[in-house]
Amino acid sequence: MSAGKNTKSYQALRCQTKGDSTHSPDQAAEPALDQGQTIDLELIGEEPFLIRIDDKPYSVVMRTPGEEVFHAAGFCLGEGIADTVDDFKTIGYDNDSDPNIIDIWLKPERSKKIPHLLERRGFVSQTSCGICGKEMMKELHQILTPAASGFQVDINQVFDCIGKLSTNQKYYQRTRGSHAAIIFDDRLQAVSFAEDVGRHNALDKAIGKLFMEGTLSCARILVLSSRISYELVQKAARAHLPMMISNSRPTALAAEMGQALNMTLAFPTKENEIIIVCGENRINRQ
Repeated sequence: MSAGKNTKSYQALRCQTKGDSTHSPDQAAEPALDQGQTIDLELIGEEPFLIRIDDKPYSVVMRTPGEEVFHAAGFCLGEGIADTVDDFKTIGYDNDSDPNIIDIWLKPERSKKIPHLLERRGFVSQTSCGICGKEMMKELHQILTPAASGFQVDINQVFDCIGKLSTNQKYYQRTRGSHAAIIFDDRLQAVSFAEDVGRHNALDKAIGKLFMEGTLSCARILVLSSRISYELVQKAARAHLPMMISNSRPTALAAEMGQALNMTLAFPTKENEIIIVCGENRINRQ
């Protein structure tokens, strides 16, 4: 699959089992195998993506091609490498215009401020399994600040936001293999959406778009197709997003971190029911 293609068609065999109607009542039915039908199956793309900082490799993630600059910017914000867009001297594709490589040059004053973070070059990306270790957890809490209070939303509006996630998922409808993240502003307008094979990547892209546009301060609600893990809470907290809604319950560590950071974490269980794990004051239930 060439770089930049988000999906590819593969030939696959669709098979079904057929119940055998000749068995006796005392015998279990032995399913007969349908010989199958050849179909074209559309699969989500996945390619390696190198983020290079100050001319040195920093991280490689497996992602769906597209929106590489936003992806890298959101990644840098989440990791604490950048606090504002002004921390970047330049950010863009490498000199050979390779779509799988983004070169980032930090301003010298920023590089001098975060030597401990830049020393992590080459660490295993958290796209798949997350970073670990007590020292790294301590560093995370040092770069995170509690969410501001005051924003509230009606419970019906929360369900409206959840519904808009699936409406925007064009790759998932075709491949059943992607994750997505959508962000709403203080007027509950969808302001950023991203879809990717990796849940961390989708969030980095969605946040990175607003970060680069300078509109992240208006973001209020994040809706995710995946569960909420502590890495995603970290990314949302770095973006100062007070509310996270997911399709399934968060991990225990994510719930603890969300509560400590004054964030709202919630997930729906039915079409008209939602479980609020922490930060219940932001959702008006009357």
